[in-house]
Amino acid sequence: MSQVNSCLKWLLIIFNILFAIGGIVIIALGLNSQFNYTNIVMPVDIKPSYFYILGSIVVVIAILGAVGAFSESKACMVLFLVCMILGSIAMLLPGILMAGFRPTVASIQDNPHDNLDKDSPMMEQEFQKMQTELQCCGRFSYKDWQGNIPDSCLCNKLDGMEGKCHTVYDRQQQRKSVYIQACFPIVTSRIVRFFDIFMGIFFTLAILGLLGMVLSSIMIHQLRSPNKTVFLMSVPPFTKSPQYEELHNFIPPKYY
Repeated sequence: MSQVNSCLKWLLIIFNILFAIGGIVIIALGLNSQFNYTNIVMPVDIKPSYFYILGSIVVVIAILGAVGAFSESKACMVLFLVCMILGSIAMLLPGILMAGFRPTVASIQDNPHDNLDKDSPMMEQEFQKMQTELQCCGRFSYKDWQGNIPDSCLCNKLDGMEGKCHTVYDRQQQRKSVYIQACFPIVTSRIVRFFDIFMGIFFTLAILGLLGMVLSSIMIHQLRSPNKTVFLMSVPPFTKSPQYEELHNFIPPKYY
């Protein structure tokens, strides 16, 4: 005979299946970042291996929880509960830190000239590579090159037809078709998006960890006290009250 409520058991199994799917999604994000990775537009050096490690840990914990719930193993559920506690703390801390720094990043995006050190060193080769990848020119406009417009700013005919370019004159008064969009707004918008994505991942995993803590705690309680009445999702039996019995057995008098 099962020691725990069957609804709780299957609810915890389904929860861990969804938890494992979340881990697979994190691994997929790592694969995507590996093939579409631009170090210049990231605020920190995020390697795809970080996604693989985090996603693998989530999948392993989900398998542990699903196996423990299905087999009703107290040891597995206690270990799963410990993982949920530590995981929730580990996800909340960076999520709160990123939430605190995000307004600063957003303010830089809104007021770039007030927050950016224009004399900060930047490797010209990397910056020109970024201009080619992002289809932009200059930090704030093509005028940042002071007339020495590099080839990385030049548009092709297809981009010109799509309205991404405009015609300017370089120092030698030669006409050149360059990208309209400046690079700094693109970079800052990607950094803000980076913060939003990782905040979503951290807080989602933290909330799932808290839910897993609640479900696993209830199941451990039921495994430790199998003789107690299961209270989760149980419907009390219907009993007829004496008043209902009297009303049910009442025979109305016949009137002649």
